[in-house]
Amino acid sequence: MPARLSAHKRGNSGFASGFYLVSIHCPVAGEDRCPPAQAARALFDQNVIWDPHAGFGPDPGVDLSKLQVWKDAGVNYLSVDVGYDVMDWRDTIKSLAAFRRWILAADGYRLVGSVAEIREAKKAGDLAVTFDLEGMNALDGSLDLVEMYHHLGVRQMLFAYNRNNAAGGGCHDEDTGLTDFGRAVIAEMYRVGMLVDCSHTAYTTTMEAMEASTAPCIFSHSNPRALWDHERNIWDDQARACAATSGVVGIVGIGIFMGENDTRTT
Repeated sequence: MPARLSAHKRGNSGFASGFYLVSIHCPVAGEDRCPPAQAARALFDQNVIWDPHAGFGPDPGVDLSKLQVWKDAGVNYLSVDVGYDVMDWRDTIKSLAAFRRWILAADGYRLVGSVAEIREAKKAGDLAVTFDLEGMNALDGSLDLVEMYHHLGVRQMLFAYNRNNAAGGGCHDEDTGLTDFGRAVIAEMYRVGMLVDCSHTAYTTTMEAMEASTAPCIFSHSNPRALWDHERNIWDDQARACAATSGVVGIVGIGIFMGENDTRTT
């Protein structure tokens, strides 16, 4: 018998409101559990497969034909990094412009702005793409740039790329907490419809951000620190706080965040 999926909607505002938690009911004669292959196929066929962060280098010269890797893997919706805090914000704009131009011109890829458009892209066999920013230095201290980035296709932004900035603390720096500017940015992100991303960010800043949340927050690429004690990973209470916002945690396969830099994991 085919798998039967029941979808439970989580979140009620902004861009994240169309994502679902899915439970699978796959009755097979004489079995209580769905065969793994059948369950996996049901998940891929009937749901959106989302990779929340492709960080292969925000540079205008990057060959974006490598996005075919994600299509071949069965990903339906991909967020592509266009800038991070070590870059000048003007270079972020250049990367965003170049990536946006490529996506708009390429066959098989679609720049999307809503959950409905993601589903339309999947139906057509296109990879749905939005952009993300790793750190709020990309704003150059201007709240007005949040809406501009949103208009250009950015749908998620994290606070600080490892080091502190005007919005809050980075995970490899003094844990200063969320600033007034950071709080104002959160409110503006929710107003325009952008996901708050807590990866790369210091513990206190993430907890204060999630406490201030009125919509789902995410950790786009962060592993459990209880399994490997690295500052880029997150503690269990951070993951639970994220879940309480109806958000999700995406894991990352880089070796130094999983163990003794075991290259078999990269």
